Amino acid sequence: MTLKHPTHTSTRSKTLDLTIIAMLATLVFVATLILNIKLPLPGNGGLVHLGTAMLFISSILFGPKKGAYAGAIGLGLFDLVGGWVLWAPITIIARALQGYIVGKIAWSNEKNGTSFLYNLLALVVSIPVMMSIYYIGESILYGNWITPLTSLPGDFMQNILGVFLALPVCKILQKMPTIKKYLLRNS
Repeated sequence: MTLKHPTHTSTRSKTLDLTIIAMLATLVFVATLILNIKLPLPGNGGLVHLGTAMLFISSILFGPKKGAYAGAIGLGLFDLVGGWVLWAPITIIARALQGYIVGKIAWSNEKNGTSFLYNLLALVVSIPVMMSIYYIGESILYGNWITPLTSLPGDFMQNILGVFLALPVCKILQKMPTIKKYLLRNS
């Protein structure tokens, strides 16, 4: 039995991946923290924030795994420190899956997040999945299937805001030499 030692290159690559995930999760957390508006609707009402846009940007630019981690960690952490502790498990599941779906579609067919149509499709497909997970999770929390309906407008609004912000921001960021180099290296 021989032990395989990680090469310098593989260790460096793993360190870079971990650093990118940490930075993306931080950006998602801060984007959620700096501007979040609780909707004045009956029941929970929902929350509109910029974290969804940052989750979309992370997933489109860096792919499914990093997008999933960024969403789960960044938005889950916001729930824990922002007074939404009961929602944290729901958020972690919903946002990990949403980030993964966006990244998986945006990076399919060797597009690596560079196709406007694939990116738009990725965002549109992820929205009902995220909203369904929140609806089911809140139904369990509230013990009924009616009260969580009040969160749907907020969930929808934050996703639509995310779509309108993420697509043009990604287009701009993809022109930056550092991002271009990353995309070329990972294609």
